[in-house]
Amino acid sequence: MSQTANGSADPIKQLRKEMGFWDVLLFNIATVLGPRWIAAAAHNGTSSISLWVLAAVFFFVPSALVINELSSRFPEEGGLYVWAKEAFGDFHGFVAGWTYWIYTVFYFPGLLLASAAMSAYIIGEGGVTLEHNRQFLLWVSLGLLLVAVALNIIGLNIGKWLQNAGGISTYLPLLILVALAAALWSRHDAITHITWTSMKPVWNWDTVNFWSQIAFAFTGLELVSAMSAEVHNPQRTLPRAVMASGVLIAAMYIAGTLAVLSLVPAPDVSPTSGVFHAITAGSMVLKLGFLGILAAMLVTVGNAGGVGSTVAGIARVPFVVGIDRYLPEAFGKIHSRWKTPYVSILVQATVSGAILLVSQINETTRGAYQFLVDAAIILYFIPFLYMFAAAIKLFGCRDRTENKNAVLIPGGKAGVWIISVLGFLVVLIGIIVSLVPPGDSSDKLGFELKLVGGTVAAITLGLSLYWRGARQKSADNPSI
Repeated sequence: MSQTANGSADPIKQLRKEMGFWDVLLFNIATVLGPRWIAAAAHNGTSSISLWVLAAVFFFVPSALVINELSSRFPEEGGLYVWAKEAFGDFHGFVAGWTYWIYTVFYFPGLLLASAAMSAYIIGEGGVTLEHNRQFLLWVSLGLLLVAVALNIIGLNIGKWLQNAGGISTYLPLLILVALAAALWSRHDAITHITWTSMKPVWNWDTVNFWSQIAFAFTGLELVSAMSAEVHNPQRTLPRAVMASGVLIAAMYIAGTLAVLSLVPAPDVSPTSGVFHAITAGSMVLKLGFLGILAAMLVTVGNAGGVGSTVAGIARVPFVVGIDRYLPEAFGKIHSRWKTPYVSILVQATVSGAILLVSQINETTRGAYQFLVDAAIILYFIPFLYMFAAAIKLFGCRDRTENKNAVLIPGGKAGVWIISVLGFLVVLIGIIVSLVPPGDSSDKLGFELKLVGGTVAAITLGLSLYWRGARQKSADNPSI
């Protein structure tokens, strides 16, 4: 058995290969495809259609190409952390890995709040009122987090079924939505008049802030790469699953947004649960009210799968950083029975729960949600800057031509530069516009201070842990 530097068994070698092609494909759908982003796009109006197309062409495709190359060249546990470390060294690898992990403490609460709001529609039309009940949202959010954490600690052999169910249960309600819209469109005119002109971007403060959310909605394909040691034949499985899921996701974002707008006027669409308002409205017109309840039940499972997949993937990053000892060594521990990085998972869940509670203080439900989304986007996009830069930096390495399993970005050096610079610029713009408060924010200064303060504090905490770990490593190994 492989040994670590201190002579103990290598924790990564103890991980079990549990995921095949369909597991990875459904994992990607559960992680990336979000009904709340379709709702937010519909709330923004018909111009969102062109924003989806722009984000798909200038961000989603470049991301998929870079992820396929790096994951096939470096099929190691840790994903983005490993890629940044290979390209730029330990410090920058840590910054990429830390921000990639710490974003989840802001992302999970936002995802959980949106998931709880959608689940309110299980009771039918009464969900319109319940989705704004803060106590309901809080308790359902904590319940979803608990289920996802418990199943992922038990192991991927169990946890992957939550993610598989999540992928299926995310896609099915959206297919129901599109089918309802098509049925009603064939009988009546759409609620929203959609033309080529109306789909062009409309530039205002809300649109500027929303652009980062559109790009963010396309992220997540890289997440399963952090679990490469647990995927069967990762150099073949990961690229195939990325391309297949990418097509399904992009198509559904566009079709889903058109479907919502055909059923509900844009101003009436809730940015979190608008998909299920639209399904409920359409099913009532067709006298198929049970479809709204069925869709809400499915999406509750889908959202639990989305939380579960993110817990599973993200937890592997501090696990590997803990093995490298830049985080406390406890992060690198494997559960003796279930062979999962349980410490990393538990810490992540505990901090996320605390942020969920704090985000509710002196804030409206929508304001708290918007703060969580913007903070998550800023932190999450930092490692993407490293990812695109790493593709350029690692271009000249010998493995790129010698590795027969590598799935390379087409076009040689020029292709790598064009794709990587394009993705880098979109991410950088996304970070900048995330700092712009929403147009309807009542306290723009307060929103800005909380947003900047929260993200700076999160990064500062990580740097302090890195320097502590680096000093400890230097003291233990003076020759390094």
